[in-house]
Amino acid sequence: MTRLRDRYEALLLDLDGTLYRGPVVIEGAPEALVDDVGGQRLVYVTNNASRAPKTVAEHLSELGFPASTDDVVTSAQAAAGLLAERLAPGSTVLVVGTEDLAREVDAVGLTSIRRFDDEVPAAVVQGHSPQTAWPDLAEAAYALRAGALWVAANTDRTLPNERGLAPGNGSMVAALVAASDREPIVAGKPYAPLLEDALTRAGTRSALVVGDRMDTDIEGANRVGLASLLVLTGVSTLDELRAAPPERVPTFVADSLAALNHPPLEFDVDGDPRQALAELSLGNPGRAVTVRAVDSEIR
Repeated sequence: MTRLRDRYEALLLDLDGTLYRGPVVIEGAPEALVDDVGGQRLVYVTNNASRAPKTVAEHLSELGFPASTDDVVTSAQAAAGLLAERLAPGSTVLVVGTEDLAREVDAVGLTSIRRFDDEVPAAVVQGHSPQTAWPDLAEAAYALRAGALWVAANTDRTLPNERGLAPGNGSMVAALVAASDREPIVAGKPYAPLLEDALTRAGTRSALVVGDRMDTDIEGANRVGLASLLVLTGVSTLDELRAAPPERVPTFVADSLAALNHPPLEFDVDGDPRQALAELSLGNPGRAVTVRAVDSEIR
């Protein structure tokens, strides 16, 4: 039987919680991806806007993953692209996030700033940074109250690391929503811009989205019409999957990335496809379980 990965020309791979947790690699993940890659394109797609693609690629390589800068697509890039589509060249953008996010803004012909006086910036862009503090959020609130466009790199409430779940960019976005009575345009998963950028980079729509979060990776795949594999190595759990709304139900679920290199366990999905999850609960390490029919209406 055909391995799961062999059905697709590209894998669109999440990072945090799927390949690593903070600086710690998830056991077996590099070996699963290196296993007979052949001509398959691996594209690393991260909602985390805190680091440049080059830095991400170097980190992945250090952990044993086959990665170059061109293989990495970030929500910072997607956010900068959204701003460039909506603003005149040279427009000022107030950055709440890292210097790498600011550099992405500058790279598309806009002008990143951190503070303003009388002239309100054209936009605010917000991405994860562990250094974001009250003065940064206050400055953004002033700009948003004055009418600036708002783009958030992502709205992940949590960020998995080696110690557990830390506050993600979405938690900081929520603070600005409360302070400004505004809602941002979102570049990252589950919204389409980031995944569409990744598909362009892959050069094909024959792609499998692989991730650990139903609310970002899986819902994002469903929004753009792609198959998906939920791996239970990060945020989402099997119990959460059993209660998931239709838009967050993946095509496949597995304990680990090793499932990519084996045929999935197929079931008749004319009934409730989530009954198949009992098979995973009984223990099928290294095998993916089909949760819904590929290219069928989400149940």
